[in-house]
Amino acid sequence: MKFPVPRQQLYHLLRQSSEPDLAAAALYIAQEEYPSLDVAEYLNALDTMAMEVEEQLPSDPYPLKVLQTLNRYLYEDLGFIGNTQHYYDPRNSFLNDVLERRLGIPITLSLVYMEIARRLNFPMVGINFPGHFLIRPSRDDMNIYVDPFYQGELLFEQDCCDRITQVFGHPMELRPEFFSVVNSQQFLIRLLTNLKQIYLNDNQLEKCLNISEQILLVDPKCYGELRDRGILYYHVGRWSEARQDLEDFLAQNPSPEHISLVNKLLDQMNDLS
Repeated sequence: MKFPVPRQQLYHLLRQSSEPDLAAAALYIAQEEYPSLDVAEYLNALDTMAMEVEEQLPSDPYPLKVLQTLNRYLYEDLGFIGNTQHYYDPRNSFLNDVLERRLGIPITLSLVYMEIARRLNFPMVGINFPGHFLIRPSRDDMNIYVDPFYQGELLFEQDCCDRITQVFGHPMELRPEFFSVVNSQQFLIRLLTNLKQIYLNDNQLEKCLNISEQILLVDPKCYGELRDRGILYYHVGRWSEARQDLEDFLAQNPSPEHISLVNKLLDQMNDLS
């Protein structure tokens, strides 16, 4: 199978390093939707933003001052904001759109924040908080979280408890895994999974299939996604690819309910062939 050029670029980027440039990866993902997108232009825009933040920092910036300066620059000077009115607009998931429109969802606004902070030598990490992506400084002595979707609000653990109640509509006991740090692969899969769900809800199966293929490019061992891609191939009439994916999925010894579903689809294709 010949991949589109942006996907080839993403493939090479992911194979060059275990922690690839997230902004570049996100832009290659967006480039499949926007073929004329100039990746270098948006990376340069992030460089410029970081330089402008650096000019506002005091000569000896302490961590909290860096966060305050980032917040003032992003949310007051540039007007970035979480898109609460049209949360499921796919443009919220494409980094070029987020940079141009100043609108995004938690994970893409987190990406903008993290990329500027990285350029300031103030690295931050993504937090796999359920239902609402957060970030925090990578320093071990800073037990504070940042919510880029809500104007860079600084959160402590109790605040996170309130935030999860806000997201799910009921209190939940905080568990250590809620604060686990994501690596680049996990970040990109979460970004792509959000976009896939948006297209699935809108019944845009071809776009959903493209995203599924990108997820498997990021993590070829994501066997649940292999099943999903096989089902999508089935629904768009690409039965040869569907059979291959579904048979490969069965070889991973999935749960009985998944075996039953997959075998049913394979039987239907065999009956209609």
